[in-house]
Amino acid sequence: MAVYFFYGDEDFNIELELEKMTAKLNPDFKSMNLKVLDNPNYADLITVLRTPPMMFGEMLTIINAESYFLTNKSVFEESELLDIENALANIADTHDIVFVVRLPRNENKKLDSRRKLYKILSKYNAKEFPTFKTYKTADIANWIKTRAKSKDITVSSETAEALIVQIGNNLREFDTELDKLKLIAYPNKNITEDMVKEICISNQDLFNFTELIMKGQKDRALLEFKKLLDIKHPLEIISAVQTMLRKWIILKTKSSTPPAELAKLTGQHEFVVKQTLQKLKNTKVSDLVKLKQNLFDAEYKIKSAEAIDIIQEVECAIIR
Repeated sequence: MAVYFFYGDEDFNIELELEKMTAKLNPDFKSMNLKVLDNPNYADLITVLRTPPMMFGEMLTIINAESYFLTNKSVFEESELLDIENALANIADTHDIVFVVRLPRNENKKLDSRRKLYKILSKYNAKEFPTFKTYKTADIANWIKTRAKSKDITVSSETAEALIVQIGNNLREFDTELDKLKLIAYPNKNITEDMVKEICISNQDLFNFTELIMKGQKDRALLEFKKLLDIKHPLEIISAVQTMLRKWIILKTKSSTPPAELAKLTGQHEFVVKQTLQKLKNTKVSDLVKLKQNLFDAEYKIKSAEAIDIIQEVECAIIR
């Protein structure tokens, strides 16, 4: 067995890698042989590293280690780091240890390679999981096609490009949409471009909907909302609009920042950033923030079962 070090801001790819490793465990003894620890202190960490696996097959320990790297100084003393290094060098043959550091998405944070713990872990199976750059559409398309294959469906390059136009570079959203497309295509296994256009909310659809709200044309906005309901659950619409609003607020509050930097902050192509800034020219940040809060409140009420009528709850959030 081995020690692994996974880090990066594409948490979905990290999640998929951990799922692969977990799937290899004996299902009958999984509850005993799978441990997940969140930033354990020295005493707890060294205990886990030195604990031999049970007699019931292989063991997997996942250590979420964000606080080890995202604080201003090392959380371990030099002597403790030496103990950790020695313990890792003597991990039992049937024990996998995975250190995981999920970085904030689209904030361009990097791990400090000068830290001793980084140097220790990077000797093992270290792998970075970065977010795909929005302009690297070929890389994103290859990921989509590979993920589709794992679900026993096929996606052409044209269909993958249509998904990218609709979604951008959010791998978790791609995964969700592929599951829906698989159901629509059944019993066929080929996903077409028309299917994507039929069930996926496009950025333009969301923009039209939200722009009408911003302009005060709430009657037309409600009509657009009803159209979106034909292809999406209200919570999915709220989630998609919330994501868009977050990006818009960043663009408006940092409009003096160069477009290339804004593209990195929002995970969008530079051309899209310039277009969006132009469209938002007459929109107030306060209006965007108010709408985002209204939708957040509606989402909370729906998820906490406080909403009597889900659709009406969203409509009220729109017209307030």
